[in-house]
Order: sequence, then C-alpha cells, then structure tokens
Amino acid sequence: MQTAFVLLLAGSIARLLTHDGPDARTGWSLALFLVLGVLHLSGPCWAPSPRHGERPTTRHLLRLGAVLAVWLVLLALEPSATWCTMPLLFIGLHRLPAPAAVPLASLLTLLVVVSELRVATSPFNPNLVIAPVALGVVAAAVLLHSRRLAGRQRLLIDDLVRARGELAATERHAGALAERERLSAEIHDILAQSLSSQRMLLQAAERRWHAAPDTAHEHVREAAASAARALAEVRRFVRDLTPLDLDGNTLVHALRALAERPGGPEPGTGSGSGPAVEFRLDGTPETLPEKTETALLRVSQAALANVREHSAATRAVITLTCSDDRICVDIADNGSGFEPGPAPRRREARTRGHGLPLMEMRARQAGGTLRVESEPGEGTVVTMSVPLAPRETAAAGQPPGTEERTP
Repeated sequence: MQTAFVLLLAGSIARLLTHDGPDARTGWSLALFLVLGVLHLSGPCWAPSPRHGERPTTRHLLRLGAVLAVWLVLLALEPSATWCTMPLLFIGLHRLPAPAAVPLASLLTLLVVVSELRVATSPFNPNLVIAPVALGVVAAAVLLHSRRLAGRQRLLIDDLVRARGELAATERHAGALAERERLSAEIHDILAQSLSSQRMLLQAAERRWHAAPDTAHEHVREAAASAARALAEVRRFVRDLTPLDLDGNTLVHALRALAERPGGPEPGTGSGSGPAVEFRLDGTPETLPEKTETALLRVSQAALANVREHSAATRAVITLTCSDDRICVDIADNGSGFEPGPAPRRREARTRGHGLPLMEMRARQAGGTLRVESEPGEGTVVTMSVPLAPRETAAAGQPPGTEERTP
C-alpha cells in the first residue's frame, strides 16, 4: 500500500507539472502534495495504527483526519489528487472498525465521483460514476472479508495455543506420574526388599543368639552384606546406572547369583530365613537390551522376595527360558499359594507391599507380560515373558560367547 501510494503521488505531481502548466495554484498544490506524502508516510512513526481488535488511538485518528483534510483541499485544487484515494481507502478500511470504516469509504467514493464530474469537459460519461463506486465496493468487500477471516484465524490460533498448553501440562503430569512409578519401583526393589531380607536375617540371628552363636553371627554378617549391597545399588541408582548384579555380567550370571545369595535354610535344620533356591537355564541366551535385562532381573528379585517373605516355601526355582522369538523367566515355589484375582482386587486385598503391581509395570514397560498362577496350598508360579525383536533373534544359531548353556 505504501509503495502504491508513493507511485500514485508521484504520478499526480507529474501531471500537475506537465499537464496544466504552471499557474498561481501550482505552488500551493505541489506543497500540499508533499505535506500529504510526509503525513501519510511518517504516520506509523509518531501515530502507529491500532492492532487487530484494538480501538484506534487518539493520535491515529488525528493523523487520519489530517491526511484526509489535506487530501480534501488538494481535491479542490488539483483533480489528479483522486489517484491517491485507493491507498487511503485501503488503509482506512484496514485499520478502523467496520462501523467507522464503511461510512468513510462511502464518503471518499462520493468525493471522488463529485470531483470527476466537476472537472469533466465532455458530455456526461457514466463511467465517471460507475468506476469509482465499483472500485470502492470491491475494496470494501475484499478488506472486510479479509478482516473476518483474520479474526477467525486469530481465534483458531488462540485455541491452538491453549490446546498446546493443555497438552504440554498433560504430558508433564503424565511424565511426573511415570517418573513417580519408576522411583517407586526402584525404591521397592532396592530398599524394601533389602530391608525385608535384613529383618528376616536379624530375626533368625536373634532366635539363635544363645543356642547357636556361630549361626547367629553368620546371619548378622549376611544382613550386613545385604545392607552393603543395597547401599551400592542406591548409589548406582542415583547415578542412573544398571543394576549392580548386571554390571559386567550377563543376565544368566545375575540370576544365578540371585539364586545363590544367602537367605536359604540353615544347614542341617531345614528351616531358617528362607527357601532353598535353584537356578535353571533352558536354551541359549542371546544379547538383550539393557532395559529388558533389567526388567527380567528386577521381576525375579521381587518375586523371590515375595517367596521368602510371604509364601512359607521351602524350595523355589528360577528358570530362564530362551527361544527364538521370546525370553521368559519363571519363579516357582512350593509355598502356601493364594487365590489369584484381577490386579485391582489383589491391590486392595494386600495390606502391605507393592510387589505384583510393580512387577506388572516393569513387564509392561519392557514390552512384555506378567502372569501369576497359584492355588491355595499348591505354590505359586510368576512368569514374565518378553518377545524378542527380529534383530535380536537374527543371531539365533550362532555359537554363544560367555553365556552358559543348558546343563
């Protein structure tokens, strides 16, 4: 619009200087043309136009009134000033509210028609009336329609920004919940299980303190070792590292170490701080993602902790089964068992601990499933199964490295 205004203003001045020739009004007309140009072009600096949806300021209205006043005087002195109408019309319609812009456009169009008829020397030409009116109507229709579209677009953008903010808040809340679940699982697997094992060992030591001092001291040493192991796990967890048992070891070695960890029956008594645990390997294990190995180990630890604390079992077996398309770990015991039910009922029925829900969460996060099979008096089997991706099964059939084979 500014470029068009400058070009039309230059054309009006050129016509003033070349068409009619210099006379007494030429100097005044030339000065008014320059004033019109300065007022119009410098206006955005000292009287900026209002933004969309805002009311025009007093400065803007004064600027617009001054420009129109100079243009009206020019229109009376020099007919070529009508050429500058279109930029003024567009700017007035674009910035003013519709109730003020439409009457202003009508007034400008009427003045242009009157000016054209006043200076016409030939017989009446209908185009002198029709052309300005048609241009004014088209300009008004186009700009008012564009303003309505711009208003709708602003509403859509506001809705989009608001929806994006709500989505970001929802994602932050979901991330906080996920992180809370992760921390809960780690605290349960590292601290709760270790503290439960230490409590059982210390209770066994207390019972044997006078009758079998050597055995009691052994239990105390095992409790201290469990505390040291938990402390190391916590430190690694703070540094966001893998479980201590998987540091430099395979999943097979970690599960075997879990089964051999102290906490079983006292030698020669058949009773004590926990069941005898055996590890079995079925198949040839392949290299697994760290997340999968961690989930399998943590589920095994949680399930074995439940066996030692709740089942009153004398024997438990950890079985790692490796096939071409999936890997499973089973923790079976010969304890008292229970009546399994839906996960929500199990959560409501349990008065302490979060073992099963956390095991289910770990299996789900690793892309696998958790199944619990139990009958009262028949023991319990906890199974976590994780499907293997094609790239993990592509190496099937290759000679194993340091992994152990099935006995």
